[in-house]
Amino acid sequence: MNRHKLETVVHGIFLIMGLITIACVLLITIYLVIAGIPAIREIGIVDFLFGEEWASTAAEPKFGILPFILTSIYGTAGAMLIGVPIGFMTAVFTAKVAPFKVRMIIEEAVSLLAGIPSVVYGLVGMLVLVPGIRELFDIPDGASLFAAIIVLAIMTLPSIINVSLTALEAVPKEYEEASLALGATEIETYFRVSVPAAKSGIAAAVVLGVGRAIGEAMAVMMVSGNAPNMPSLFESVRFLTTAVASEMSYSSGLQRQALFSIALVLFMFIMMINAALNFLMKRDKEN
Repeated sequence: MNRHKLETVVHGIFLIMGLITIACVLLITIYLVIAGIPAIREIGIVDFLFGEEWASTAAEPKFGILPFILTSIYGTAGAMLIGVPIGFMTAVFTAKVAPFKVRMIIEEAVSLLAGIPSVVYGLVGMLVLVPGIRELFDIPDGASLFAAIIVLAIMTLPSIINVSLTALEAVPKEYEEASLALGATEIETYFRVSVPAAKSGIAAAVVLGVGRAIGEAMAVMMVSGNAPNMPSLFESVRFLTTAVASEMSYSSGLQRQALFSIALVLFMFIMMINAALNFLMKRDKEN
């Protein structure tokens, strides 16, 4: 009887924690909608989303965020194109191929990467990566979209590697033993049996990587130049996150409301990405 009561209490605690999480998401959503909609109404949704000029402090202010949207999309996509293959292959090597000592070194290095604050990534990027890009490509300034993509790719690696590694380790050994018994090589077994069996966990790793990339502000601000230009690989750019972070401290009136509108757009982007990936994962399971 006491054990049954304990289980009931534990289930109640879990339920309360889940409801608190849902309530927090709902409160954030409601607050962003209330704070962001007025500026969109005043500026006009077309001028706001598709305007190519941001001049929030000018005599005749303009609040077009298309450069920020495209920069965030290009930056996140570029970071994923670099980070996902590296993180995935590292996870496969660590889980299935690497000797024990090598695996321990890789896991410690990944844990160290995960623990480094964003500002340190930004500082190293600003002092090492930005000058390196300037010298390598012979351009006036290395603070650019390309530098931001490199930094974001590195910052997403811990999330991608750790979650993918956990998913691969959860694959039953019987799957691999059966594949080997049928004559498949070890590499064939890893990529044709283990990886497909762990695809939901690997997809979750990609979702976490996308969330880390699109939501990063401080490191990106330090290496991207933070200029509201249309995105170009070797020019200074500004992301949605850095647009909010760079102006919120001194904003007021319509400018402040427009920054909340940017935060609302960013929030909707993340929600749509998560929904799309979850839909694809569920469709794969049904098939």
